Amino acid sequence: MTTYTSDQRRHTSVTAETMADVRYEIDRIDRLLVEILAERQSFMDAAARIKPDRSKVHDAERIEDVVAKVKAACAGAGLSPAIAEPVWRTLIDRCIAYEYGSYDARRGGDV
Repeated sequence: MTTYTSDQRRHTSVTAETMADVRYEIDRIDRLLVEILAERQSFMDAAARIKPDRSKVHDAERIEDVVAKVKAACAGAGLSPAIAEPVWRTLIDRCIAYEYGSYDARRGGDV
C-alpha cells in the first residue's frame, strides 16, 4: 500500500485568503497527484505483464466502465463531471499508450 506524502495542508478553499495560499495548496495537491498517477502507471506495467496478448491492451468496454465509475463518484466528491470525464479519458488514453510500450518492451518488440 502506498503512503502519499505532502507538505502540511495550510488552508481549505474556504480559508485561503491570498493567491499565495491558493498556489501553495495547488502545488501541494499537484505533488500528491504525481504520486498517485505514478502508482496508477505501475499497474499498467502489471497489466502488460498479465495480459495474454497485445490485442487485449485496448478494451473499449473497460474504458467506458472506468469513465462511468469516475462520473458516479463525482457528486460525492464535489468534482464537476465536465472536468473529470475529459481528464480521465486523456489519462486512460495515455495509460493505454504506456501499456502498449510496456507490453512491447516485455516481449522484445514482438507485436
